[in-house]
Amino acid sequence: MPDHTARPLAADDRGNALTAFIRRAEEQPPGDAPLPLALVALWNGDRVLMVFDRFRQGWELPGGLIEPGESPRQGATRELLEESGQTPGEPLRFVGYPRFTLAPDQRVEYGALFSGRCAEAVAFQPNEEIEAICWWDLREALPGRVHPLDAHLARLTRFPL
Repeated sequence: MPDHTARPLAADDRGNALTAFIRRAEEQPPGDAPLPLALVALWNGDRVLMVFDRFRQGWELPGGLIEPGESPRQGATRELLEESGQTPGEPLRFVGYPRFTLAPDQRVEYGALFSGRCAEAVAFQPNEEIEAICWWDLREALPGRVHPLDAHLARLTRFPL
């Protein structure tokens, strides 16, 4: 079990923190907090896909809430397509369970993090939620805010693991 009093792996200026990252089997999610979301780090060469969320006004990994009746893997695949129009060239690989403490109420929850490769990027059409996408090398400056929790998670998925 992770030490929840330890220094966070990453934190943002809004009071959100990535407090742990648990590598275990996909079929064994942690049971001490809800698991409402799934995230995807999709790689094209040495660049990871980031989406610019209109509401949170920043770059983040594609992902979102898992719908009722959906597995985390199904939610990750759906969110990736909805937010970016991209599909992986192979089945997504499960990476682990990030544990978050979220502001303003310090709510604790987990996400399911998946990773994959994209052999060929498709053209992006902005939508209600996502303004733009980019393929980020984890070093270059992006225009606007990069969510530090997502940047940290992207680094954890860099190929090869």
